[in-house]
Amino acid sequence: MDSMLVFDRGAIRRHRDRAAATVGSVADLLRDGAERLLERLDDMTGGFGLALDVGGRGVVAPLLRARGIAVVSSDLSLPMARLNDFPVVADEEFLPFAANSFDLVVASLSLHWINDLPGALIQLRRALRPDGLLLASMPALGSLAELRTALTEAELALSGGVSPRVSPFPDLSDCAGLLQRAGFSAPVVDVEEIVVRYADPLRLLRDLRAAGETNAVRARSRKVPPMGLFPAALAAMRGEDGRVPLTLRLAMMTGWVARTG
Repeated sequence: MDSMLVFDRGAIRRHRDRAAATVGSVADLLRDGAERLLERLDDMTGGFGLALDVGGRGVVAPLLRARGIAVVSSDLSLPMARLNDFPVVADEEFLPFAANSFDLVVASLSLHWINDLPGALIQLRRALRPDGLLLASMPALGSLAELRTALTEAELALSGGVSPRVSPFPDLSDCAGLLQRAGFSAPVVDVEEIVVRYADPLRLLRDLRAAGETNAVRARSRKVPPMGLFPAALAAMRGEDGRVPLTLRLAMMTGWVARTG
């Protein structure tokens, strides 16, 4: 059983508790990702009366309300949940919502720290009414690749070994399979790529912390990182323009709940 526990959920909650005070500094980036996901609603003919916003960090709910959709927002973290008007503190792995509660579920960049992702998606499907829609996004394979590679090479050079410092991400075929396994109909997965270029390399690390995205892999080292690890990694990431690039490959996932009978 423990082999399935890739992430430290207690650490994730603590990171999000801390980040609730700073997440506003990365709101533009989070909003960009959310808007790209919600663009899929533009092609929908039906209306959505009530939506569940899962881990939207205060940016998703206002976008949904601007579309005339009532919203309940859930988050693992109480301080993060309180950034929303109708907050519910809930672990994504043990959701408290009754079956057939929502017309729409939006999980924008909030599912990638879940150990039992198939189980969480099944719970989200059950919370949706017939003809309900799931819109979800998560970092896919290739996200943060520059940072992962630079940290690995720098740590090998400094200490002769490596500790996992960037979360593992699924590939697009994995995401499609997860939707099918959870029982969603007409699953569609495509990719949106965002590249952020930092003039100040340290801001990259500050932004990850501000968003609550600090390393929470259970196998991470609890030791103090080798001296010079992060400066060496960030220096190696500099491009020809002197900036440090960070790539986000976002898997955009769409799935419907079939009407039975």
